[in-house]
Amino acid sequence: MPVKPTVRSRLEAQGFCGLDEEALEELAPWMRWTYTLGMLVTIIGVAMTSPVVLWSLAAVTAVGIILPFHPFDLLYNYGFRHVTGTRPFPKSGPQRHFVFIVASIWLAATGWAFYLGADILGFALGVPLILVAALASTTNFCIPSFIYNTVANRRRETTPARRA
Repeated sequence: MPVKPTVRSRLEAQGFCGLDEEALEELAPWMRWTYTLGMLVTIIGVAMTSPVVLWSLAAVTAVGIILPFHPFDLLYNYGFRHVTGTRPFPKSGPQRHFVFIVASIWLAATGWAFYLGADILGFALGVPLILVAALASTTNFCIPSFIYNTVANRRRETTPARRA
């Protein structure tokens, strides 16, 4: 079944450009993997008001800023994709690296609020973070990618996406 143009557009907005129709059909359902895992860990960290959980996730996410992939992508590429029989995720584009910068700072700030005992501030930061991740996890619409593309006035690339 062909991927809807909306899904293609949202994935391209995240920097996954140049995927042919076959690759997109295969990967589109799984491209939410990293956002979903991050959201689940964030829910745990916020529910437990745990700076350690949130700072650990911030550190893992920060690795994705410098590498061409998020560490959670490796769990998919070298593990779960063998269960699904799909190809590996393509490498991250600049939009996704921006997402990791935003998420790392947001997670660190949320953890810091809980560390200081400012639970109301921690929840005020953590709940919107969970909602942003939930939006990306359920619809592929990523607000930080949208912001990056708007501010950078970035047009979609036509070069094929590289694989991690």
